Amino acid sequence: VRGPGGVEVTRAFPVAPARQGEAKDHPHHTSMWLAHGDVNGHDFWHAKGTTPRVDVVGEPEVATKAGVTTVDMIADWVAKPGEAILRETRRMTLSENGGVRHIDVDVRLEALVDVTFGDTKEGTFALRLHPAQRLRGEVAKGKALDSEGRADRALWGKRSRWVAYHGPIDGEEVGVAIFDHPDNARHPTWWHARDYGLVGANPFGVHDFEKKPAGTGDLELEEGETLRMRYRVRIHTGATAAKNLEAAWRDWSGQSASKGEPQGSDGRDS
Repeated sequence: VRGPGGVEVTRAFPVAPARQGEAKDHPHHTSMWLAHGDVNGHDFWHAKGTTPRVDVVGEPEVATKAGVTTVDMIADWVAKPGEAILRETRRMTLSENGGVRHIDVDVRLEALVDVTFGDTKEGTFALRLHPAQRLRGEVAKGKALDSEGRADRALWGKRSRWVAYHGPIDGEEVGVAIFDHPDNARHPTWWHARDYGLVGANPFGVHDFEKKPAGTGDLELEEGETLRMRYRVRIHTGATAAKNLEAAWRDWSGQSASKGEPQGSDGRDS
């Protein structure tokens, strides 16, 4: 994933050879991705073996108009050979304005059978950041914050409207934030945000994050129901204050400051 000016903000490994000082842990952390560790008991997060897996159906459609690029794609979440349990329809919209790059991800997951997203921390919409933005490690120089004023390691397992990491990449300060849409299930989401560069929005992992009874975070879809998930990845150069990130989140989400704290729906399309 590249930001303004082409700066690479995600880890190279395993998509490309690792950079100097870049760890080769967690080979399933593939730049920017959507997956979950328990869907009807199947682990799509770690992607070991030939299944479970997510298969792209057909060719993605790419279009650019007035400087905005859209990528439309369909994928099947295949639990085992010949058994797709989810049909994913995704639109990614890429734009840049005023030195800030946005990647908007709008996903609809249609249940092809009755589906349960299981209560686990291993998920769900995630980035594995450039090693310079890690909080610890050989070349780590990163910092992190969230919409509630927490910093660095205190972000893990907490709920917030957005999280942001920043640090110098090739001598330039770069920030990467993920925004959670207020209509997403269980907004504000929990964050699987680690000090080694993983940052993931996870609305299902209540047991791990809050030590509540196992299964508390389960979310069920009946066959034919659709779960919609929307996120914005915001990439900028230079320092950005928390108040500016909050204003950017509100502008994107349509939430004015006077509306107070929005609460998420169940995420299902009507």
